[in-house]
Amino acid sequence: MKRILIVEDEGIIRSALKRLLERNGYQVDDAGSVQEATDSYDLADYSLIISDLRLPGAPGTDLIKQSPGVPVLIMTSYASLRSAVDSMKMGAVDYIAKPFDHEEMLKSVADILNRPHVSQKPSATQQGGTNRSAPTQIIGSCTAMQTFFKRLQKVSPTDTTVLILGESGTGKELAARSIHEHSKRASSPMISVNCAAIPETLIESELFGHEKGAFTGATAARNGLVEAADGGTLFLDEIGELPLEAQARLLRVLQEGEIRRVGSVQSKKVDVRLIAATHRDLKRMVSEGQFREDLYYRLNVVSLKLPPLREREGDVIELAKELLKLHCEKVGCDEVQLSDDALTAIQQYSWPGNVRELQNAIERSVIMCEDDLITAEILSLDLDASEAVSVQPTASAAAPVSEENAQEGLSLEDYFQKFVLENQDRMSETELAKALGISRKSLWERRQRLGIPRRKKS
Repeated sequence: MKRILIVEDEGIIRSALKRLLERNGYQVDDAGSVQEATDSYDLADYSLIISDLRLPGAPGTDLIKQSPGVPVLIMTSYASLRSAVDSMKMGAVDYIAKPFDHEEMLKSVADILNRPHVSQKPSATQQGGTNRSAPTQIIGSCTAMQTFFKRLQKVSPTDTTVLILGESGTGKELAARSIHEHSKRASSPMISVNCAAIPETLIESELFGHEKGAFTGATAARNGLVEAADGGTLFLDEIGELPLEAQARLLRVLQEGEIRRVGSVQSKKVDVRLIAATHRDLKRMVSEGQFREDLYYRLNVVSLKLPPLREREGDVIELAKELLKLHCEKVGCDEVQLSDDALTAIQQYSWPGNVRELQNAIERSVIMCEDDLITAEILSLDLDASEAVSVQPTASAAAPVSEENAQEGLSLEDYFQKFVLENQDRMSETELAKALGISRKSLWERRQRLGIPRRKKS
């Protein structure tokens, strides 16, 4: 069983996080400060340390030096995001912004613990820039994936800009990480940014930094995420959501290799390799004036397309078995098997959520399974519904639920769609997410899945 240490001074957050992790099969200890953690526990005994950035006494980043070889996940408030990025340059394995939802935290923890390289220091292979024989964490034997692997291996050692295309949940971030790990920049940081998860009013400041007094609340100069990736790789996920103003600034980074902070008149040179990803049709967005044509051609030097899971021939069974093995190890249980009817259901299901949906289904089944066999009943795949949603609806197809249907009783998805469409003209994305009891990221992901466009600002 994997051991995790939580270091958080707020008792409510600490106890809630501990319960969450224990319910998901982890052995958890906790402390309220760096001093308490080092006095009470041997840090080397843990598989992962989750620490708040700001703690009484010493900051959470002090644990990085005091626990060599143990990955440290930093928790930070959104306003302190820049400090979290700085902590990654100090050796933190990742950061997560507070407030976070349970799924987001569990995914981050699972991703870190499942990585083959958990040491904070690059391995000798990484330091020497030697490529590994196969892409990290990406599994696939079908013809489409083998073609993808060959192209990925060719482009990885170069400094070429890469555009990764594919539906949500196909593994675009894993592909980007594999490119980085197989590149000459492997020993330098890879900074990942979800462009859809940052408010439009903050995106330029987050990416390019700002000077003191550049806007209300800018009490000190801050580096941007592009600058934090200097010497390494910048991964911009869902780049199709980047506002036009930020697109212009990003174009300058690609053309001139320099940035200018918000509120500054001086530029600074940066050496960054850019990898971008999107599930959207950027070429169509260019024709509609939603994406800059010059930026599109700068990004589309080499494009790699990840096929959806439903088109990957026999890969789904191979993936399911590998994910089953990983989740059994994570919860510390004996390895369970998939029954014949479960394997049939997995093959027949269309997996509209792709590999991410498969991973969630396997993890849920491992938790719910009471013996050593997962049946189709435990998997609980809605084969009829999957056929209906295997082709994702377009934005124009989204429409409010009628009063007649509302009176008959709405499903959770119908209620979500109805609530968003009826309230998005008067509520911000943050207010919508809060009212629905979900994170902004979850709100954005559901919008994409259901084809509900964000309202356009007048």
